[in-house]
Amino acid sequence: MTAKLVRELMVAAKLGGADPDLNPRLAAAVEKARKASVYRDTIERAIKKGSGQTDEKVNFELVTYEGFAPHKVPVVVECLTDNRNRTAPEIRNLFKAGSLGQPGCVGFFFNHLGVVEATHPHLTRDAEGDAIEAGAQEIEPLEPEEIPEGEKGARFLTDIKDLDAVSKALKAAGWKIVSSEIRYLAKNFAELNEASRKEVSDFLNALDDHDDVHRVYVAMK
Repeated sequence: MTAKLVRELMVAAKLGGADPDLNPRLAAAVEKARKASVYRDTIERAIKKGSGQTDEKVNFELVTYEGFAPHKVPVVVECLTDNRNRTAPEIRNLFKAGSLGQPGCVGFFFNHLGVVEATHPHLTRDAEGDAIEAGAQEIEPLEPEEIPEGEKGARFLTDIKDLDAVSKALKAAGWKIVSSEIRYLAKNFAELNEASRKEVSDFLNALDDHDDVHRVYVAMK
């Protein structure tokens, strides 16, 4: 887990710079790393490395694989890898439990959107109004366990091109950005019995355990 968080810190810093105040993706990555008890010097070193402040080069690229888990459940897997030739056969091997498809083969089953998850210290804050002001398309409530006591939480959905602007606008409105990233959101969810669900879960866990796997999106609740 720490390795994956550090990799996200480096990529975020590389893409948007080393200042979390100007880089919502990095700010969210730092917050996530802190919650996972990653050491502060480890976080700082990853940011410096990612933003080019050290002699070490960061050559991670985002590679996306699409296919189906067991029982034809659509899956999108995002990998951050420094060696595509190593990652591809390993992911292909993991997909033997399901079926690996061509790029775009499950695109119909997902919406590809920017997602900002945030909390606000004032329970009476007008989240819908802030969403409109920031330029977000939709707003959803966060799950209760994701919201600190006495605060308000919301998930803001936006066009990918507007993600950075929406994040910055929400932060300016007093929202604490918990997550700011591009995600695949399932349009519908597969209905499975308990045995089938376990097969899919085992497949997803095997994917998630791979060091290069960054995110796994599945059309199953």
